[in-house]
Amino acid sequence: MQKLGPVLAALGAVTLVLAGCDRASESGASDTAATGAAIGGDITVFAAASLRATFTELGPRFEAEHPGTSVEFSFAGSSDLVTQLIAGAPADVFASADTKNMTKTVDAGVVAGDPVDFASNTLTIVTAPGNPDRITSFADLANTDLLTVICAPQVPCGAATAALETATGTDIPAVSEESSVTDVLGKVTSGQADAGLVYVTDAAGAGDAVTAVPFAESSEAVNTYPIATLSGSENEATARAFAEFVSGSVGRDVLARAGFAAP
Repeated sequence: MQKLGPVLAALGAVTLVLAGCDRASESGASDTAATGAAIGGDITVFAAASLRATFTELGPRFEAEHPGTSVEFSFAGSSDLVTQLIAGAPADVFASADTKNMTKTVDAGVVAGDPVDFASNTLTIVTAPGNPDRITSFADLANTDLLTVICAPQVPCGAATAALETATGTDIPAVSEESSVTDVLGKVTSGQADAGLVYVTDAAGAGDAVTAVPFAESSEAVNTYPIATLSGSENEATARAFAEFVSGSVGRDVLARAGFAAP
């Protein structure tokens, strides 16, 4: 019987080791499952209208990198999106075309964590192809014979326009003020306006449908784009992953190719 003591002790040690391995294995499997579950499912992204082209490219790329995810977008003027979010519209991520509108969501308690700046943009003049009215400067937009369209002042592109008017002493007699930069572009491409003020990225995206007329004063009003996850998100991990994807190397590359500058 005395000889059984060491044997039983050894068997007990082996049992403890095996039990420990089983627990470690179960823990590892659980962690892996939790990680897989953390980034998955559906998210809704509210994004400024000027981000439509880049975000609709980034969405499928994010889904491919994270199988089991689905990204839906709602594009509009940043101020309209803020109004919807504060009123309780369900969404997981908000990307604004300026910091002012993002601050409104922060102050309203809609944002979770700190917003991250991921891009910047400036304005340019767009005209019909060939620039038939021979517009060469921002000051030319003061001409009352021109049908010029701009963004409404509460929209980021409109706030930038107002800042440029103040900085240059130019008063633009706009025939309409639109709720998003894409609406301004649409007025010009459809022939309803002779000129409009849009972001350089929108002008680039329009290709031959417009002629872009850059002007030096545009540097006086640079819009910085922040992105944030939202406090009402039911899929915070995936929302956070998408925001990081946008501000990461893939997002920066796609945004740069579209004409966005660094924040």
